[in-house]
Amino acid sequence: MLKDYLEEKGFVFKPSPKDTIREAQQSGFIQVAQALIDGLDIRNELSHDYSGSKFKDSEEVLRNEVFPALEQLYEFFISEGGHGQLHLFNE
Repeated sequence: MLKDYLEEKGFVFKPSPKDTIREAQQSGFIQVAQALIDGLDIRNELSHDYSGSKFKDSEEVLRNEVFPALEQLYEFFISEGGHGQLHLFNE
């Protein structure tokens, strides 16, 4: 969604997830790039964690850094005219 948003604003860049996040921060749209990138890295690690041991190590970062960054990204899109799932993080 962030990539689509930036493209709609006229940005042209390499459409990798990390580059998209970096571009959004460099352009001043978001302030939480590193936490979102950390979340991507954790997601990639956990997708190959069949024992669950890596999740235990990542849980605190996910709760305290990544989730709040996702909330901020969500709020950014709501402020940009998004509607619909306004209650998503309040349940």
